[in-house]
Amino acid sequence: MIESRVAIWPGRPYPLGATWDGEGVNFAVYSQHAELVELCLFDARGRRELARHRLPERSGFVWHGYLPGAAPGLLYGYRAYGPYRPEQGHRFNANKLLLDPYARALAGRVRWTDANFGYRIGADRADLTFDWRDNAPAMPKCRVVRPDYDWQDDRHPDTSWSDTVVYELHVRGFTAQHPQVPPQLRGTYLGLAQPAVIDHLQRLGVTAVELLPIHFFVDDRELMRRGLANYWGYNSLGFFAPDPRYSALGDAVGEFRDMVKALHRAGIEVLLDVVYNHTAEGNHLGPTLAYRGLDNAVYYRLMHDNPRYCRDFTGCGNTLATQHPQVLRLVLDSLRYWVEEMHVDGFRFDLASALARDPVAFDASSAFLDAVGQDPVLSRRKLIAEPWDLGEGGYQVGGFPAGWSEWNPNYRDAVRAYWKGDGGLIGDLATRLTGSSDLYARANRGPAASINFVTAHDGFTLHDLVSYEAKHNEANGEDNRDGHNHNLSWNCGEEGPTADTAVLALRARQKRNLLATLLFSQGVPMLLAGDEMGRTQRGNNNAYCQDNATSWVNWALGEEDRELLDFVAHVAGLRRRHPALRRRSFFPERRRRHEQRSVVWFGPDGLEMSDAEWQHGFARCLGMYLAGDAIDEQDARGSAVVDDDLLLLLNAHHADVPFILPGFRANRRWRIAIDTARGTRPYDTGRHAPGDIYPLAPRSLVLLVQPRAPMETATAIDKRAASLRPAKDAER
Repeated sequence: MIESRVAIWPGRPYPLGATWDGEGVNFAVYSQHAELVELCLFDARGRRELARHRLPERSGFVWHGYLPGAAPGLLYGYRAYGPYRPEQGHRFNANKLLLDPYARALAGRVRWTDANFGYRIGADRADLTFDWRDNAPAMPKCRVVRPDYDWQDDRHPDTSWSDTVVYELHVRGFTAQHPQVPPQLRGTYLGLAQPAVIDHLQRLGVTAVELLPIHFFVDDRELMRRGLANYWGYNSLGFFAPDPRYSALGDAVGEFRDMVKALHRAGIEVLLDVVYNHTAEGNHLGPTLAYRGLDNAVYYRLMHDNPRYCRDFTGCGNTLATQHPQVLRLVLDSLRYWVEEMHVDGFRFDLASALARDPVAFDASSAFLDAVGQDPVLSRRKLIAEPWDLGEGGYQVGGFPAGWSEWNPNYRDAVRAYWKGDGGLIGDLATRLTGSSDLYARANRGPAASINFVTAHDGFTLHDLVSYEAKHNEANGEDNRDGHNHNLSWNCGEEGPTADTAVLALRARQKRNLLATLLFSQGVPMLLAGDEMGRTQRGNNNAYCQDNATSWVNWALGEEDRELLDFVAHVAGLRRRHPALRRRSFFPERRRRHEQRSVVWFGPDGLEMSDAEWQHGFARCLGMYLAGDAIDEQDARGSAVVDDDLLLLLNAHHADVPFILPGFRANRRWRIAIDTARGTRPYDTGRHAPGDIYPLAPRSLVLLVQPRAPMETATAIDKRAASLRPAKDAER
């Protein structure tokens, strides 16, 4: 052991991590079962260990010491001594350099070698053996950071949920090929702060970017053997440290803050996709990099009857033990750090059900959910759950408490299947268009609880959704076995690239249909980066390991790509201008016919749909009428929210449908705001009177607007509907 002649003082047990106070650095790390913890110091390149210090004090289960004269930039790690008894859940091995769970910055990356494992690989009952090799040369090092940063006048935009448009992107992939981003900044935090990037986001009406994981993560050993990488980053190891691979100048912490500040100035919030459900250390045969070596029995959920093995609710080998007070503290401290010190505006929690298992089954009143809900910092930020994991009872769509929003796969599947042409879906589609009250109305949750999406990082891009019926993941090196098989996709008549102009035209229309549906639905829309420009992954629906042009956004746009971009910007503008499309509350339950209603459903005959018509398996067309003066909400100043009347027509049939336009304001005419059959060409300037037949093209969506007239009331909607219903029933 390398002893240091510099004395280390007792220091303090709080805060955890390495904290510089201007005169030295306090080190504090948690380990309940360790017998001794050493602080290891390294040279500026992290290659040579300079000194070791035994942390001289333990307060409770926090080991701590203060190193006078130490300063920001110092590289360090830990070694923990204790029992190596895997059958009891203990895997201490002081030959392994360990990362500080609270490290604010990390230098270098994991270099894979057998020495990173606490046992002898290849031995009989391997993980029960003990490995004596030192892995320090192969490990990244923790870096002490300066706590100060000039945020100037930076503030959280605090965009209301009803006004939010989320844009999911990958830090590297979004700007890796952007021609207006300086080459040295492409694929970095600072690349996202460039004016051309921000202009693009603002044009789309984006109010929040959701960044795929930027916590320090590890590339899987097997992927690296195949010449691939963990591109998405769902393999976290450092929950406080922004990954340095996205740094342009070597200061990941400062550059991340610069990015946040630039986006905030543009009114754009920053949401982080966070992976607290598991770590990169895998199952019992995984490496010893941090938590496993500091206290395996504390940080991970272990099998009660055989703690040699991890409980795996994530499919990644292990699950963090958030039911343990210290692990819960770690997660909450990390979240608060990103809000208070890095100014992020919210989080999307990967496999969030795993965090709320208390101790084994999902519990909406779990320690984790209760702690976040009562936290004065975190409860004010945007909280989004991926509401499932891979364990029994883990599918919890609609099961999270008030204050949480959720990715809504029911929305994705209903919209995909409807535009694919499947019949019998108009009832489900109507529920998704109106915010999925069947899932979220309980517990006082509104439409904002539903994060609506058609595509996300996991699965086909929008272009591929309308171009492929089967996945094509051969490049991943897993014989096309990986990725989802149930994609609800349709290639429009030919698989993959084609020169058939009819197929290409239909694909373009289908993309417009899907995007317009997304942006005209109640709830919070989430766009996948590049979908607005026709990004393709050539049929790969699981590009998690493709850190290359397969995954990167292509900014070399053809005419069709530019037209789609114009279309999305126009549709986003319509959503922004019409509060009827952005309700904060669900539509009221159906009332008596003489009472005012804010939404009415129509069939192609221009008459209100009957109960029986919702059940028709052949039905693929419907109209949704939104009364602009029946929103029944108030703005921030207490004034009634009013809008024009809107009529959304959807036709997933393969043939024309003549649609009789309903209307309850005889002196007002409909004007076309969007017709996906017309692409982005200028629309006619004519007006359409109630009772006119609108030629609804095959597989198309139309939004019509009827400007609001002073002193008119939407009560007439129900009076007119009531008068039409008996006549319609008589026809039957």
